[in-house]
Amino acid sequence: MLPDAQEFFSFIPGAGGLLRYHAAAMAKDYYDILGIERTASQEDIKRTYRRLSKELHPDKHKGDKEVEKRYQAINEAYETLSNPKKRQMYDQFGAAGPQAGAGFGGFQGFGGFGAEDMGGFADIFENFFGGARAGRQRQQDQRGSDIEAEITIPFQEAVTGAQRRISLRALFVCTACGGTGAEKESGMVACDHCGGTGQITRTVQSFFGTLQQSSVCPQCGGSGKVPKEPCRACGGEGRKEDTRERTVEIPAGIHEGQTLRLRGQGNAGRQGAQAGDLFLHIRIMPGSRFERDGDDIRSSYTISVPDAVLGTQKEVDTVQGRVTLKIPAGTQPGQVFRLKGKGMPIIGSSRHGDHYTTIQVEIPVKLSRKEKELLEEWQKIAE
Repeated sequence: MLPDAQEFFSFIPGAGGLLRYHAAAMAKDYYDILGIERTASQEDIKRTYRRLSKELHPDKHKGDKEVEKRYQAINEAYETLSNPKKRQMYDQFGAAGPQAGAGFGGFQGFGGFGAEDMGGFADIFENFFGGARAGRQRQQDQRGSDIEAEITIPFQEAVTGAQRRISLRALFVCTACGGTGAEKESGMVACDHCGGTGQITRTVQSFFGTLQQSSVCPQCGGSGKVPKEPCRACGGEGRKEDTRERTVEIPAGIHEGQTLRLRGQGNAGRQGAQAGDLFLHIRIMPGSRFERDGDDIRSSYTISVPDAVLGTQKEVDTVQGRVTLKIPAGTQPGQVFRLKGKGMPIIGSSRHGDHYTTIQVEIPVKLSRKEKELLEEWQKIAE
């Protein structure tokens, strides 16, 4: 096994044979997700994202979970790479950010992955360090689980942002005991199963020799305490399932497929422990007049032949309201005009994308006698 394993792990000299993760095996590669080179320009990134988002849009692949996952992945990659500052941080530190490498007692070389990300291999480290991981595991076991939900909003709410009330069934803090899990005035006592330590230690034999292995106490869930008299309303859990409404803030400029993380809005933790998070997946109904292109907006506007030839000014609609568009003389069908800063709000900034209007020229099907005469006269002049 060891020769094969060397593709993924290496030994750290002078560290007693501790195994080190090969970071490249686990890191997210946003460039690979978008299928672009690391030297790609911002325009290349934008163009690629635009193409992929159209190809993989959930409306075209309803019910295909794999396509939905890939669609979310390209949105995540684009959100980072389209922002020069975020891209610079990503190029320097990877998806984990500048804290990468500090996840396990200061050892470098983990590529941003702490012991909790290392799955079964973290147990090897746990044996060496006498259960140092048990404290973190105790918090995880007590912590409430995360919740995922989906919400569909109108296109205009993606432009302006909105406050929405959503109804979710989840675990909430028990009102009878205040989340302690104990009947009022009975309090908590030390767990007799683990002696109040919150963990059970056992001796195991391995190829490293005799080792002590610690695990979270199954009776108290790692807290080291149990209710003297369990709350009758929640059975000592400190939480109860219920359906309640909560308010969520939808930021202006949110993208289709983006996920909002609402910390502490998930299931309540056991016996007063930290609550989980709510991950809210955003779906946006298509706009009737506008087509979104990243942070830009695209639309078309139809003018008459005389307006195209002579030029004119027209009031056109944008997501920011009506604005005056100057159409110069000699405008050609399909010509595109840019309205700077009249597109979507850009999340996390005061800036906006642009609005691009494509001009369509209407050719009349029927002409009055006067119109026909004028055109025939124009034709003679032109010849």
